[in-house]
Amino acid sequence: MRTAVVILNWNTREHLQRWLPGLLESVDGCDAEVIVADNASTDGSAEYVQSRFPGVRMIRFESNLGFTGGYNRALGQIPEAEFFVLVNSDIEVRPGWLEPLEAWMDSNPGCAVCGPKIHAMNRTQDADGQMVYSRGSSFEYAGAAGGYIDHYGYPFCRGRVLSRTEEDFGQYDTPADVQWVSGACLMVRSSVWKELGGLDERFFAHMEEIDFCLRAIGSGWRVCVVPASTVWHLGGGTLPQSSPFKLKLNYRNSLLMMRKSMPGARVFVRMLLDGAAACAYLLQGRPGYFRAVWDAHREARKLKDSSKSDFVPGPMDRIRIIPLALLKGRKIFKYLKDYEDSHSRCR
Repeated sequence: MRTAVVILNWNTREHLQRWLPGLLESVDGCDAEVIVADNASTDGSAEYVQSRFPGVRMIRFESNLGFTGGYNRALGQIPEAEFFVLVNSDIEVRPGWLEPLEAWMDSNPGCAVCGPKIHAMNRTQDADGQMVYSRGSSFEYAGAAGGYIDHYGYPFCRGRVLSRTEEDFGQYDTPADVQWVSGACLMVRSSVWKELGGLDERFFAHMEEIDFCLRAIGSGWRVCVVPASTVWHLGGGTLPQSSPFKLKLNYRNSLLMMRKSMPGARVFVRMLLDGAAACAYLLQGRPGYFRAVWDAHREARKLKDSSKSDFVPGPMDRIRIIPLALLKGRKIFKYLKDYEDSHSRCR
């Protein structure tokens, strides 16, 4: 087996029923294996996979280890693979999605991590109240066409800025060096995974892949988006966007990531900006969100350690994405594309 395609599942039986068969079919004939690692699901997910697909290798954990712990333990049990592919259970693929990623890694030995373009999966209800899913042509929130980090550590994507997404009309169809690709679907060299020690388990879930990609870049590796491959992502399969717990993880983990890889002055300013955001949540009558930011900073202080990554400024390092996005509106995408074309390391 050259490539291990690993789904980390936690209570997403419906997604496995809908999209696992297509994923299995897509790697038929490839030197690849689909493996399902289960984080102690209680919805019958693991039992479904074992009964419906008895040939699929299952790795089962006795407790929920989170995205970080689950993948670290699972990939540690797959020593034979050259490449690991981390893929969410709510990802739909089409035949031929895997081969461009493998080909890119073969022809670019300096690349540690690569990912496909991620389009949104549309979800609507039919007349009978049943959910209907269809492939969209707009980029998806989680990773779009590769991501960057702005001056104060806010992540954004080529094709997604804040909550606004862009239609894909081929504007990002050239392979490019980026600062991160989404953990919803990414390929990583197993040797680099081991070299960097996998994911930082303090993160538990959310932004851990950004931290990993920044650590890879700090160690001299490249992170790339490979637009010849496209997948569709539903999103919110485990935690909805409105979850205060998810908000807390994002704020907390952003601070953890910045403390490891960015100058201290920027971290201090970011903490002030987070405080302003918390006050705004309170004024909007959302005390749960205010508490989430408060808890995020409290937990980040407790989780701080001495580990540091070499800071490598990205092409968007001078960008302040939030005020710029508010100022530019829908024109933000063209502005960033023009800026990227003149400043980035696209190859």
